[in-house]
Amino acid sequence: MKKNYLCALLAALVALPAMSACGSSSASSSSAETSASSSSSKAESSAGNYTVKVWSNNRHDEKYMTEKVNEFNSNNSDVQIEYTIMTDDWANSIQLAYQAGTAPDVITISASDNMALNDYVNSGMFQSLSDYIKNDADFQKVTECYVHVYEGLNSIGNDIYWVPNGVRSGTRIEYNKGLVEAAGYDKIPSTLSELVKLCKDVTAKGNGSTYGVGFTSSSPFSRWLEGVGEMSGYTHGGYDYKAGKFDFSSWKPLLETASQLFKDGSVLPGSETQGVDNSRALFAQGSFAVWGNASQEARVFTEQFPCNFDWGVAELPTMTGEVKGALNCTPNFGFTMLTSSKNKDASWKVISYFSSEDFLKGYFEGGYSAPLSKYMEGKIDSSKVGRLADFALKDYEDVYPMPPAVTVEGDNYGTVFWNVILGNISADDAINDLNTRYNAALESGISNGSCKRLVIEDFDPLHPSAGTCEYLSK
Repeated sequence: MKKNYLCALLAALVALPAMSACGSSSASSSSAETSASSSSSKAESSAGNYTVKVWSNNRHDEKYMTEKVNEFNSNNSDVQIEYTIMTDDWANSIQLAYQAGTAPDVITISASDNMALNDYVNSGMFQSLSDYIKNDADFQKVTECYVHVYEGLNSIGNDIYWVPNGVRSGTRIEYNKGLVEAAGYDKIPSTLSELVKLCKDVTAKGNGSTYGVGFTSSSPFSRWLEGVGEMSGYTHGGYDYKAGKFDFSSWKPLLETASQLFKDGSVLPGSETQGVDNSRALFAQGSFAVWGNASQEARVFTEQFPCNFDWGVAELPTMTGEVKGALNCTPNFGFTMLTSSKNKDASWKVISYFSSEDFLKGYFEGGYSAPLSKYMEGKIDSSKVGRLADFALKDYEDVYPMPPAVTVEGDNYGTVFWNVILGNISADDAINDLNTRYNAALESGISNGSCKRLVIEDFDPLHPSAGTCEYLSK
C-alpha cells in the first residue's frame, strides 16, 4: 500500500505513548505540563434539549472560548455547550472518564497532545467524522479538510477523526534582548556551539543573578533541542525512513554539545525541575536569557506572563549553521467526537461551529493560533495577530509522515537524550540502548500486527512530506 503525503505548511510529530498496544514512543507527553486547572463555561440560559459537554486542555484561549460558547448558548435553544478546561494528565483523564461513563461528547485535539490515534480508534473511543464532513459543505470550504488528511495523525484509511483548524509553528528561540546584548551579542547565533558560548557569556555577565538558559521538567528535550537536530538533518524521532528502522546514531554530536550548557553552569539552577509555566514565569521575570518553544509563546509572553523587557524571536541554530532537514510544526485546534456521545448530531453541530468562518476569524486574529487553510488565511487581518507574526512559518517547515507507533519498554528517547545532556549517561551508551529497544519494539509490533514498517525510498529530509510512503507487514 502506497500513499503520497504532500503539504506545504506543516510538520507532523512523532506520536507519544498515550494508552497501550501500539502507543508511540517519542518524547514525553505535555498533558501534565501545567499546574492543575479546571474551569467551566455555560450560559445562564441553558434550557436546551441536549447539552454537549466539551473538554479542552487549552488555557491560553480561555477568554475567547468562553465568549463564543456563551454566544452559541444564547443563540441556540436545541443545543447547549458546557465547556471545561483541564490541563492535568489530559490523555489519561479522557481514557478514565470514558471507562467510567463520564466522558464528554467532544474534546479538543492537537498533534502536540501526543494521543496515538490508532490506540483510541482501536479501543472504540473516537468517532469517525467522515459522514458528517461529507454533508457539511461550509465545513469543507473553511477547513479544506480533504487537503489536510494525515494518515495515523488525524485519519486512518478513509476515516477522518479530527480536522486541524490551526497550525503551531516549529520551535523558535525566545530571548531577552537586554541580557543578550549586555553579553556582547546582537543576535542569536546560527550554530548550537555558538549559542552554548552565548549562554556561558550571559551567565558570566550575570554574576550569579541571571543565567544564559532555562529549561523545564516537562518534555525538556523536545522544547527546542530536538528541532535543532531535525534542522541539522538528523533522523526524525530516530526513524530512518529509507531503511525502515530506528537509528539514533546521528544525534550524538548534538547531545554532547548541549551537555556543555550544564557543564558550563549556564542553566538557571533548578529550572530543569520546574513545570513549564514556572519556567516561563522565570523567563518573563528576566532570570535567564534563552528559552525555546513554539508559537504558543506569542500569547504566553504578552498575556499569561507578560515580559517586563524587550524580547526577541529567532530561528533555531543548527549544528553547522546550514539547514539540512525540515523542522516539524504542529497541526492544532481540532475537535473529535467520542463514541459515547448520546447525541452525535448535536455534537457535530458544536464541532462545526468551532470550525466556522466567523469563529475562526476571531480566533486567529486574536493570535491564539495561525490558520491552516488557505481559505482562512485569506479571511483574517494579519495586522491583528500581534507577536504571532514573529512565528510565521518558514520554508523549511514541513510534514513528517508518522513513524511506526511502537510500544517501547523503558524510557522513551526524549527522556534518554535528556539524561545524556544532564550527564547521567554517555551518548554512545544511550544510542546503543535506544537502537536496540526501539528496533526490538518495531519487529515485535510488525510480528503481532500492531504496526507496520514504513519505508520511503525517495525520502528527502528537507521535504519529508513529498516522499512515497510504503507500509510493509514484514
